[in-house]
Amino acid sequence: MELLYADTTGEAVDQAQLARDVRQAVQDSVAKQVEVGIDIVDDGEMGKVSYSTYVSARLSGYETHHHVPRRPRADAADFPGYDEWNLRTQAGAERIRRFACMGPVKYVGHAALQRDIDNLKEALAGRNVAEAFMTAASPSVIMSFQPNQHYASQEEYLAALADAMREEYEAICAAGLLLQLDCPDFTGLATGKRPADLGLRIEALNHATANIPPDRMRLHLCWGNYEGPHHLDTPLSEVLPDVLTARPAAISFEGANPRHEHEWKVFEQIKLPEGKAIIPGVLDTTTNYVEHPEVVAQRLVRYAGVVGRENVIAGTDCGFGTFAGTPMVFPGIVYAKLKSMAEGARIASQELWS
Repeated sequence: MELLYADTTGEAVDQAQLARDVRQAVQDSVAKQVEVGIDIVDDGEMGKVSYSTYVSARLSGYETHHHVPRRPRADAADFPGYDEWNLRTQAGAERIRRFACMGPVKYVGHAALQRDIDNLKEALAGRNVAEAFMTAASPSVIMSFQPNQHYASQEEYLAALADAMREEYEAICAAGLLLQLDCPDFTGLATGKRPADLGLRIEALNHATANIPPDRMRLHLCWGNYEGPHHLDTPLSEVLPDVLTARPAAISFEGANPRHEHEWKVFEQIKLPEGKAIIPGVLDTTTNYVEHPEVVAQRLVRYAGVVGRENVIAGTDCGFGTFAGTPMVFPGIVYAKLKSMAEGARIASQELWS
């Protein structure tokens, strides 16, 4: 982890050692996922310092390292002192450096991407899994966290990001992996405001993935993966109709935490289009409670009752480590939660197909 942070901030590191550490971490992560019964696995994002800022090293235009300071979360304003308190518990997130776009954006991360692909495929060798996926930042989440200081407009910047990231997306799919596009910005995160340009963001995503079959992609929504008030979160119902126009066939979203668990009912009013599937979160990724398998099963059965049993895949609310070294859940408990998810999915399947 220390090598990863040092490399991200431009310090001289032993690249061979970093490569060995990442390779081993992927091996360990995949092995543990399989051990607890997960059959759609990923690489744990072990080679990335975070889910979105990793692209600063894979895209040109950020070389000048113009640092963008962290903004306080909007939902912290109603609770004086909370933001400072939270920072002390999430110090790793503060170490992440976000860089503004200072020049033309082009994809230059081919070698790093290939290492990630090779590490995951090596870790999968000989293992009995149904599928494997790899995450990638969407064009608009990059735009949200690495602001434009080069292009004449946001639209031009977003278009450039879509054209550049297309190379990463297509390479992941060409390697036989599912592509997960991380799009937390689609909800407005915890601001309480649906993005005014949501349609444009989805259009950019569809442009970037135009050559990829929808059933080889999944899209992830969330409202910010942290334990906090979230009382300003935009309702799922306000963004879902637009999100369903995005090309990925499967939609992953928060469905277990106390702010969003009730939203399974949204699918009673907003019908799932033909060819779409959902991956609702049945585990809260910010708490050390281990969900009972029966709770997991009940959540899955509720969703199946409104969208059809063939259209539901058990998932987690988000990742368990949005930023390297900043876990909200103790690592050993993470795998206990994942084991409970696998057991709950088996219970739900037995009930739904018996």
